[in-house]
Amino acid sequence: MVRPGDTRMKIAGWILSVLIALFLAGASATPKILGMEAAIEPMQVVGWPTKYMLLIAAIEIGVMVLFLIPRTALLGAVLTTGLLGGSLAANLRVDNPLFSHTLFSIYLGIAVWVALWLREEKVRQVFPFVAR
Repeated sequence: MVRPGDTRMKIAGWILSVLIALFLAGASATPKILGMEAAIEPMQVVGWPTKYMLLIAAIEIGVMVLFLIPRTALLGAVLTTGLLGGSLAANLRVDNPLFSHTLFSIYLGIAVWVALWLREEKVRQVFPFVAR
């Protein structure tokens, strides 16, 4: 059964999903793939060797592709949450600034799950945050 707000919610969810994917591709994966200083310096700060940049970029792209495919979106969201958890732990370990660096993973993770919640009726059934 389609309710009147469902279409708008799905559109908003897809817009947010695409924005998240573009952010991860453009601001996170691409600098790693190109070996840019914008990717190298943060890796060094958290103590990760730069030899892992391509692997991390591939994982970022992979989880976003899974997230954007409706059939695998839930798996993509779960794997993205794991990826972001690793990022949070790395930033917390080196005492990076809390609100701008360390908690950014939380902000992005919340956005991923909000996007999925808006897109998928089944997710809204599991997490019914609105009155029916």
